[in-house]
Amino acid sequence: MASPAKLAHVVLRTGQLPEMVDWYMQVLEGRLVFSNDMLAFITYDEEHHRVAFLATGASQRPTDAHSGLHHVAFTYDSLGDLLGTYERLKAVGVQPFWTINHGPTTSMYYEDPDGNHIELQIDNFSTDAELNEFFESGAFDTNPIGVDFDADELVVRFAAGEPLADLVRRP
Repeated sequence: MASPAKLAHVVLRTGQLPEMVDWYMQVLEGRLVFSNDMLAFITYDEEHHRVAFLATGASQRPTDAHSGLHHVAFTYDSLGDLLGTYERLKAVGVQPFWTINHGPTTSMYYEDPDGNHIELQIDNFSTDAELNEFFESGAFDTNPIGVDFDADELVVRFAAGEPLADLVRRP
């Protein structure tokens, strides 16, 4: 049996096609690949489209009572990239509703115009062995959700040159 080589894209139903396209292009620093009145594709890398939008007229915001997708996560290469994105978005009024160090990741959760949750994150461990050691330590069993952090405080600590290992270590 063969497994997929990658996750290609996510498609979201919306009643706010222009607003959703604009928000995702801003947040992901993406570019528009295709758009008409019914459909839009954006990407931020070599894939022809990573996020697509289908104009269905949908207007109900997702809640915890709805089954289906909880969130989509996008991983950055470095803490500097994640924090730079946080500062860029904050400057235009786009703020995370939750910032948390899950242990395996340092994550910032945002809500798009339709109420979908988007996670921007970095991996906290540089190797699978380090990640497995964390899981085997029991720390994740004790707290599988993580510890909230103050994003502005993390920006200051990063700018001050605090070691990366200290910045991403979950208390």
